[in-house]
Amino acid sequence: MSVPQKILASFLLIFSFSAEGAVSQDPRTIWGALGQDIILETPGSQPSDAINEIRWEKEGTMVAQMRKDKRSSQQDKSYEILNEGLKIKHLKRNDGGTYNVTVYDTGGKSVLQRAFDLRIQEMVSKPKISWDCRNTTLTCETEKGTDPQLKLFQSEKELKTGTQKVIRYKWANLNAAFKCTASNRINEESSMAAISCSEKGLSMYVIIGTCGGGVLLLIFVSLLIFHLRKRKKQSSRRNGEQLEIKAHRMTSEERGPRPHQMPASQPPPPPLHRSQAPSQRPLPPGHRVQNQQKKRPLPTGTQVHQQKGPPLPRPRVQPKPPSGDAENTMSPSSS
Repeated sequence: MSVPQKILASFLLIFSFSAEGAVSQDPRTIWGALGQDIILETPGSQPSDAINEIRWEKEGTMVAQMRKDKRSSQQDKSYEILNEGLKIKHLKRNDGGTYNVTVYDTGGKSVLQRAFDLRIQEMVSKPKISWDCRNTTLTCETEKGTDPQLKLFQSEKELKTGTQKVIRYKWANLNAAFKCTASNRINEESSMAAISCSEKGLSMYVIIGTCGGGVLLLIFVSLLIFHLRKRKKQSSRRNGEQLEIKAHRMTSEERGPRPHQMPASQPPPPPLHRSQAPSQRPLPPGHRVQNQQKKRPLPTGTQVHQQKGPPLPRPRVQPKPPSGDAENTMSPSSS
């Protein structure tokens, strides 16, 4: 570039500075996406022979500087001065704030000042559409995004708007598909869904719940049957054991000796002479005494001890007189 051209370019540059105003009082609002790069553009601040220094400050602290005779310098690697402005890499939430740029000429005079209000937002995610056929309710939800705005449409007609991450709408008809959009200052995302419900209005959750209830009922009935069978087996086993014990007792009683017990109500047996036949003659007294002594049981040890001493005299057996003599002896007394 020749000298006249340089002078003309410097003149036009200074003229553009004065036309735009040396100082800008109101900061310009810039929206930046979280995690993305952004450039704070400054038209007319391109380096030239008339510009000696460009300085960038945030909240009164210098963050980047570029001089004509030196290379650019940055306080942080996330800042970089370009021809079109200041580049901030991988925006973080604390990168938001007020940025000021000042341009100085070769004489050290400020020829341009501008302010930028940088605001950071997270990009909204693609919204998800779900519905419940039982309640005829549609739900639109976005998981990410700062200050999202949701809008629901059907056949290009806006049905509902909300400034939160979830909106719900109770539909009246399903003649057309639904469209849900999520947006903020950074971006906009949208989704579409055509809803179809069965005639009975059963949803997948109802079917799953019914199947689960049936399985639980089947398990309960099986356990009940098993318990009843177990109790029945235990009862039959207990009855069999009782019958076996009873049969064993009866067998033992039949095999064992039975003592002869005379009932108390039975009268004593009649005397011996009453039970004798009339044809038999009574034994003489001597024979009766001998028979009684033979039938008498032996004395015990105590009785034997008490009967020690001289033997007792035996009764004399008198012979029975003849029948004729007896009648003669009885007749005088009777006379």
